[in-house]
Amino acid sequence: MSGLRVADFDFDLPHELIAQEPPPERGQSRMLVVDRTTGALQDMHFPQLPTLLRPGDLLVLNDSRVIPARLYARRTLTRDRQQPTGLVEVLLTEPTGVDTWRALVRPGRKVGVGERLIFPSSSGKVELEADVVERGEFGERILRFAPVQDFYGSLERIGHMPLPPYIHRDDSAADRKRYQTVFSREIGSVAAPTAGLHFTPHVLEQIAAAGVEIVRVTLHVGLGTFAPLRVDLVNDIQLHRERYTLPPATAEALNRTRSQHRRIVAVGTTVVRTLEHCALAAGTGDLLPHAGETEIFISPGFQFRLVNALLTNFHLPQSSLLMLVSAFAGREHVLAAYRHAVENHYRFFSYGDCMFLA
Repeated sequence: MSGLRVADFDFDLPHELIAQEPPPERGQSRMLVVDRTTGALQDMHFPQLPTLLRPGDLLVLNDSRVIPARLYARRTLTRDRQQPTGLVEVLLTEPTGVDTWRALVRPGRKVGVGERLIFPSSSGKVELEADVVERGEFGERILRFAPVQDFYGSLERIGHMPLPPYIHRDDSAADRKRYQTVFSREIGSVAAPTAGLHFTPHVLEQIAAAGVEIVRVTLHVGLGTFAPLRVDLVNDIQLHRERYTLPPATAEALNRTRSQHRRIVAVGTTVVRTLEHCALAAGTGDLLPHAGETEIFISPGFQFRLVNALLTNFHLPQSSLLMLVSAFAGREHVLAAYRHAVENHYRFFSYGDCMFLA
């Protein structure tokens, strides 16, 4: 749909509606149900989701697991001049090779190429060391870590959960569980696939008992989640690449469900992007199991090939995720639903409430 501007996806959001904490109990969020054909709205709660699913539906989850990717490091001397050491915050966003990671650093102006960063534990023991080997286009850094026996084990000991910037507090011990889905298992995301945060083992059991098949894909959420859109026109948006895996059992289930004209229900925009990327890659043929990277950008005018229903959280104004949801259910319907959510005090963003669009 040509001519759309990023500003066409804006909405007014009172600050107090941005959820700073998860609900007291997982799975107790509110859920706004949207008829994507008519725009009709219904206020419900997430535990009612099984009643909205049909026997024969295929529910697709993203099983990526969030790593404690926010680290604190001490700077050492640069190779060309002496500098005082200082504490810097490092957010790992994606691996770029063996022992190398792309990262955001703060304060960025103080961290130059050639410096070495030391990552200590609370006891002072050095857990990790990394050299700054490159500076990226938007100020990110490429870090080369000294090899260790268990890199992710070190992250678990010294890292913090990478809560989004609109959550204005430090992470807590509770975030180790609550900013992680109950079905996560594939290590690699630096932000949670938040639609999955609502699920409990009990709800998943109810869904399976209702005759709904449950399968998984993996998409590791990366730098694109934190990068603002720097263009005015929707057609000029280009997203960062993210790694995904389509397992054999999931590909087979998707092919079977589509051939039998049953619904494919995506849990989250990460699942939508993975499935629709794979459908485009397959063309008119069956989906084949594989792993790869996607930079697919879905906005109004996109022709969906697989996804028939979507569970998703409420997204940032002028964001690519809001554009994806608008492509699925229509911009006017979605913005009307967001106005309803604001008027009825739904909670927004990662720890907030959710929508079911079908």
